[in-house]
Amino acid sequence: MLMINCFIWLSFSFVEVSESIFRALPGADGVVVAGSGGAGRSMVKHQPLQYYEPQLCLSCLTGIYGCRWKRYQRSHDDTTKWERLWFLILTSSFFLTLVWFYFWWEVHNDYNEINWFLYNRMGYWSDWSIPILVTTAAGFTYITMLLILALCHIAVGQQMNLHWLHKIGLVTTLITTVVTMSSIAQLWDDEWEMVFISLQATAPFLHIGALAAVTALSWLVAGQFARTEKATSQMLMVTAYLAAVVALYLVPLAISSPCIMEKKALGPKPAILGHRGAPMLAPENTLMSFQKAVEQKVYGVQADVVLSYDGVPFLMHDKTLRRTTNVEEVFPERAHEHSSMFNWTDLEKLNAGEWFLQNDPFWTAGSLSRADYLEAANQSVCKLEDMLEVIKDNTSLILNFQDLPAAHPYYSTYINITLETILASGIQQQAVMWLPDTERQLVRQVAPGFQQTSGLKLDVERLREKGIVRLNLRYTKVTNEDVRDYTRANLSVNLYTVNEPWLFSILWCAGVPSVTSDSSHVLRKVPFPIWLMPPDEYHLIWITSDLISFLVIVGVFIFQNYHMIRWRLGSIRTYNPEQIMLSAAVRRSSQDVKIMKEKLIFSEINNGVETTDELSFCSENGYANEMVTPTDHRDTKLRIN
Repeated sequence: MLMINCFIWLSFSFVEVSESIFRALPGADGVVVAGSGGAGRSMVKHQPLQYYEPQLCLSCLTGIYGCRWKRYQRSHDDTTKWERLWFLILTSSFFLTLVWFYFWWEVHNDYNEINWFLYNRMGYWSDWSIPILVTTAAGFTYITMLLILALCHIAVGQQMNLHWLHKIGLVTTLITTVVTMSSIAQLWDDEWEMVFISLQATAPFLHIGALAAVTALSWLVAGQFARTEKATSQMLMVTAYLAAVVALYLVPLAISSPCIMEKKALGPKPAILGHRGAPMLAPENTLMSFQKAVEQKVYGVQADVVLSYDGVPFLMHDKTLRRTTNVEEVFPERAHEHSSMFNWTDLEKLNAGEWFLQNDPFWTAGSLSRADYLEAANQSVCKLEDMLEVIKDNTSLILNFQDLPAAHPYYSTYINITLETILASGIQQQAVMWLPDTERQLVRQVAPGFQQTSGLKLDVERLREKGIVRLNLRYTKVTNEDVRDYTRANLSVNLYTVNEPWLFSILWCAGVPSVTSDSSHVLRKVPFPIWLMPPDEYHLIWITSDLISFLVIVGVFIFQNYHMIRWRLGSIRTYNPEQIMLSAAVRRSSQDVKIMKEKLIFSEINNGVETTDELSFCSENGYANEMVTPTDHRDTKLRIN
């Protein structure tokens, strides 16, 4: 004890001498004399001696987030209410952009369909999918970066102060995302069904990823818990976090995927029908496209039939010829006329392949061989008769028809003409799936062997009354339960348009008999669903992940709150309250830290504590304690930075 008192006395004497020398230097601050307390007693006004250690990571953190690159601009003070509001907006924007990015990534199956829809609205073809995807990815990355920086500010105890440029960028990204999502919801209301279908393929893996993210956040939550003084705030914080964790632990109870099944219960691979032939390998609805489909050994093909003005059935999907032919060059004044208002002699003059190489709707034109490239460039409008000659001995056929204008000369007889063409080709009637509802009774009489197919989702009884044996529906319109019900009623279901292997795998697990695809050459190479997991194996993975997460969270909370737990479990006489607060709340506001340090120093002087490890541990990085000069041994004033 005597040695400690001597050390403190020598320190005060050294500081007093240093202050006397400092006052004698030119430009130094003078001495402010205090009149109270007797002659010779004075209080010195002095400058703090600070040393700034280089902290590159902290400088980058505060600089990128709030453009505060200098050390003295940083602050351990509490974040203002307005900045907390901006953090809430940032968090909300993150989840919104996450949902939008996930949606646009998974909707890749329908990019061509979306581009076609926009073409009909805007009048010209453009690939809108990639710019939207790139913009969405950039916005999501930007918001994610800001959120990570904000969480790092919280972790190191720095005051958050989002720069105004980032605020503008945040608001711009948020508004753009909301407007785009609203537009998609209005234009393609059923496209959002894709999200729920995709979750059947991704939910088990997204759950593990979300579990890892929430578990990692436990380090931040535990640190905030240790730094919070009010028990009420601590309880609210822990309760909210644990509620989120428990909810995430129980999420698998709501996950339902047809691919969580026993391998022996998996049905046969769905049959594949080429959508307008093989449109990724050749221009759609051309003779080359159907030849490529036959080479891929598909189960069948789908085609769109129109009747020319002079009564020749030909293949065309759009109402006009603008998208898939050079009609604007050959017949510019007739470019917007209905395709059925052209004579076959005029249709033969059009090129139906150059658009495919120029627009490259599926980004596959560059992969064509030199011979295929030249062949595609010279395709013409295809007759139904020519297409039937190619496929009649190899595949089945599903036919769709366009309604003709009332002024068309064959408006009332186009069904008869088409039937005659089909029957004259020699194709087996059982290989034809007849889709139009128009004149269905006539079709049954003329061609009783045709498979009557409906494009409407109706109940089983009504379908039986109409003599329907097959359904051709969009994949978003049918649930797994619908597929099972139709299968039990001996109704075959064909779903369109399925291009992605993950979607094909989900429908395979669900027991769908057949699908129509633009990418038949890709799906035919899928030997097995992308993933198939027995229920017991899935439950084991689920429970194991939850247990690991729980153990990690408990360990993090114990590690982060070690000093508080040690104080509560140990003797209260062993630890000073100020020591506990400084050890458990390292990064508090500078004023709070100053007060606690003053209390701790006086407590150690009075109690004779021989070590100051806790104090040195809790001092802020980059700051040296301010040197002080006692004016009297009976009235000492300490100022601590």
